[in-house]
Amino acid sequence: MAVVAGLGLWAAGAGDLPGGAFPSVVAAVVVMAVGGSVGLSDDAGTIAETNAGLSVLPLSVSLAGALAIAAGFLRPLRHRAVADARELAGWAARIAALWLLLLIGLGLMARHRFTISLGDGPAGDIGGILDASPKVGFETDVPLTLVFGLLWLAGVVVVVLLVSRRAPLPARLLRFQESVRPAAFAMVVLLLAYVALGLVVGLVVAATQGHTAETFAVLLLGLPNLVWLALTLGLGASWAGRVNGPFGLPMPRVLDEVLRTPDDATLSLKTLADHDGRAWLLLVVAAVLVLCAAFLTAARSPARMRAWQHAVHMAVALTLTVLAVCLLAGVSAHAGLSLLGIGDLGGGLSGLVELRPQLWRALLLAVAWGLVSGFLGGLCARRVHRRGEVDPA
Repeated sequence: MAVVAGLGLWAAGAGDLPGGAFPSVVAAVVVMAVGGSVGLSDDAGTIAETNAGLSVLPLSVSLAGALAIAAGFLRPLRHRAVADARELAGWAARIAALWLLLLIGLGLMARHRFTISLGDGPAGDIGGILDASPKVGFETDVPLTLVFGLLWLAGVVVVVLLVSRRAPLPARLLRFQESVRPAAFAMVVLLLAYVALGLVVGLVVAATQGHTAETFAVLLLGLPNLVWLALTLGLGASWAGRVNGPFGLPMPRVLDEVLRTPDDATLSLKTLADHDGRAWLLLVVAAVLVLCAAFLTAARSPARMRAWQHAVHMAVALTLTVLAVCLLAGVSAHAGLSLLGIGDLGGGLSGLVELRPQLWRALLLAVAWGLVSGFLGGLCARRVHRRGEVDPA
């Protein structure tokens, strides 16, 4: 996780931060990636005032950590069909103990303060006369980070147990694996397929259109944020938000164009297509990949299951997946500086970026897509030899 975060921040230019802040910023990004609490602090004296806040998950870093932990958790259990609940809890406890030590170290490292230059204009002159030296920084709430970090780890372990056939289950839970594991596995494949497709597109963009460093920074820090957002948009979901000031969503540029309005704007397939007609491809990609996920669910399920059962399983799985994306992919960031009550005196540093889902619409659409694709996937899988079928003599 630290390697992915460090490379992404280096590509974004964070290696030039003053005061040896780079290691602290890397630690902060890793803490944020596991749901930890990194708060922005400000200190501008009694005359000046700074105001900043940030709420975003760097999901590329989160995904790298989840895959590494999943591999480590499964390795000692991969040759087992059944495991006692106490044994699974023991392995999870060992990982949790090491995880807590790591989080404590990262939390203590993830803190730094920066001085904001007021520039050479009137604001700088007033600040010099009044001895106002605005500072912003960040620091980790270590106890809260430990709580959220453990919840994140527990979520990863639960997903691993739900998804992987190599993960042994207690005997009394085996009866649930036929209805849960195929759909859970298909949803993970769906999300990873979007990440792989986005990675290919990003590499092509970096090779053909320039902005190589910026593109790699997005890939290494926030690729799932973008591609999983694209999944929900392809399903017909809408997001609300706005962008103003010097900050913005780095790529694709069309997101920034749609959201850069004085008031809240709606981000949807239609508003994206108004700026770039290629946005309708998101609908095609979603239709193809969701149907493939439904087929995969049915193909890994017992042959005795009916098409309507596949539809129900797919609807539940896709709805939970969209809910998770909506909760994880939102963005909220703001920054401001005022001097003697006059705002935006920080050399254009004041800005706002917000992106939040219209949740109920997204969930209802996920149910509809899941029912239709699950039924069609169940029908298509009838031609595939599946578990539970016996070949005629």
